Amino acid sequence: MTDRSTTLPTRDAGPGATSPGATAWINLALATVGIAVNFWAWGLISPLGPTYKQHLDLSSFQQSLLVAVPVLVGALGRIPVGALTDKYGARVMVPTISFLTILPVLALSVVHSYWLLVVVGFFLGIGGTFFAAGVPWVNAWFPPEHRGMAIGIFGIGTGGTAIAAFFTARFLRWYDNTNTMFYLVAAVLAVYGVIVVLVARDAPGRQIPEQLFGSRFLEALKHPATLPLSLLYAVAFGAFVAMGVYLPTYLKEAYHLTQDGASTRAAGFTVVAVLFRPLGGTLSDRIGAAKVLIFSFGTLGVMAVWQAFQPALSPWSTIAFLVMAACVGMGCGGVFQLVAVVTPKAKVGTVTGLVGAAGGLGGYFPPLVMGSVYGGTGSYSIGLMLLSDCAFAALVYCVARLLGRDRRDSPNAFGS
Repeated sequence: MTDRSTTLPTRDAGPGATSPGATAWINLALATVGIAVNFWAWGLISPLGPTYKQHLDLSSFQQSLLVAVPVLVGALGRIPVGALTDKYGARVMVPTISFLTILPVLALSVVHSYWLLVVVGFFLGIGGTFFAAGVPWVNAWFPPEHRGMAIGIFGIGTGGTAIAAFFTARFLRWYDNTNTMFYLVAAVLAVYGVIVVLVARDAPGRQIPEQLFGSRFLEALKHPATLPLSLLYAVAFGAFVAMGVYLPTYLKEAYHLTQDGASTRAAGFTVVAVLFRPLGGTLSDRIGAAKVLIFSFGTLGVMAVWQAFQPALSPWSTIAFLVMAACVGMGCGGVFQLVAVVTPKAKVGTVTGLVGAAGGLGGYFPPLVMGSVYGGTGSYSIGLMLLSDCAFAALVYCVARLLGRDRRDSPNAFGS
């Protein structure tokens, strides 16, 4: 269903406004910086996976588990965070998430055993829940015709994982330890949290749900768009997260790159993905999300099949991963353009939490599968073929169920 009746005015001047005003853009900028900073913290363990494996004598599965735990918590934690954002607003939840994430970041500087690292990684997942607070924050400030673009710009902040991938291993080399990086991230989180407290605002007329979390959760779960969008986002964002956290390991094992070389290429993958995310949202505003998703999933599936044969790193594998990055970025933008359009504003946080959790879970399992498959066969081909299967399945769904029914004037896109 389309949320026409609850559209809020977004120009600072008053209710007659039809386009975003200055305050909307300020809050969008704050949200984008916030997700970048929190995702930077969320992604700290992944680039150090090979280093932990060597120093702690870990198996491939143990390394994959260590990398995947923050992803799992960051995924499931989005469900309560989204609901709490509906209730208390982003102005409360955003600084709370940022301040809480400081603690596990600092703990990384003193923890050196495997299982303690797993525990710290669990709490580091708090940073990954920022997404579920940021989407309803941004969504409430923009009218429907601009939400795909706005959520896409916000999604650029997921490139915080690229910052982690690029700099963490280098700090290890430059300073012979990573504590400097951990202290820097903690300081940035603290400064950001203070700025949000002083500057950020929730959109005027924010609707505060009166129902308890359980009732709102069940209603969001029953919304006809929640399940299909969750599955589509599990493929798109799941591929993004999985590649972002596991690509350094994959490139080092499959192509024998140095740690710096693997981390740089993984950061490049993330940067391309986040830059194409607003393009996916903007195109979805203009031509409909179905066409964007069909192109994205179809091309992703083809490139995954190509990479399964492990072509030469330069140029073929590099091209394959960059095209996959562009596809998952556009796919993420397309999915959340649909979330923003079909979900009533009072439920955006809860639905975002569910859809975002599915995306995070989509990124949790592939690293474990890739590590297990490689440990058992010495090859990543099966894992990449499974990715292509998921992409083609999503393609079929978009063609069958969304094509021609994904615009704002077509409320029956999900059978509602």
